[in-house]
Amino acid sequence: MPRAVDLPASVPLFPLSGAILLPRTRLPLHIFEPRYLQMVEDVLKTPQRMIAMIQPVDAGHQRLSQIGCAGRIVSFTELDDNRLMIALRAVSRFRLVEVEQGFAPYLRGRLDWAGFEGDLTSRPETLKGAHDRQALIARLARYAARRGLSADWEAAKASDEEMLVNSLSMMLPFSPEEKQALLESPTLSDRREMLDGLLEFALRGGDDEETIQ
Repeated sequence: MPRAVDLPASVPLFPLSGAILLPRTRLPLHIFEPRYLQMVEDVLKTPQRMIAMIQPVDAGHQRLSQIGCAGRIVSFTELDDNRLMIALRAVSRFRLVEVEQGFAPYLRGRLDWAGFEGDLTSRPETLKGAHDRQALIARLARYAARRGLSADWEAAKASDEEMLVNSLSMMLPFSPEEKQALLESPTLSDRREMLDGLLEFALRGGDDEETIQ
């Protein structure tokens, strides 16, 4: 298990709106822009093989969010037309200290890993207090039906609490701002509470007369 002091201070940045990476999850990415193909090629030559996922604040990527999550490339597949599919396994969240100046076609950032030591353990985080798992899955089913989304309900029921909450936070079509708030939630319980609230808000927005169970 890595320690925060062992993590690199400088990591390539991949600004991508609407995409977050959360502790102990994996994120598939389709790489096709030349600058990010170069980034992956460079990263694969390093011992850590790390990319820092971060959401831009504006469309021009002139401003970036302060908190992101870095992942290690654990697989990649070459596709036609010089494209790649890669998978990142989450390592830890971070705070962006500054964007570094350099000659690479992609951005690099100086990162501060302090405060996210819990992300580095292999043991899943547990929820604190009373949480109704079946109510969350029922609310999710109604949200998915309203949005026309498909889901593997058996896998959802079988997953542990952290994987369920983090996977839903990553995959559901929330706004970039909502996803950023989920990423920045200090604990799994905070993220679960926010996830419940976002689902309930979406359902109430579709039918003000409906009571959320």
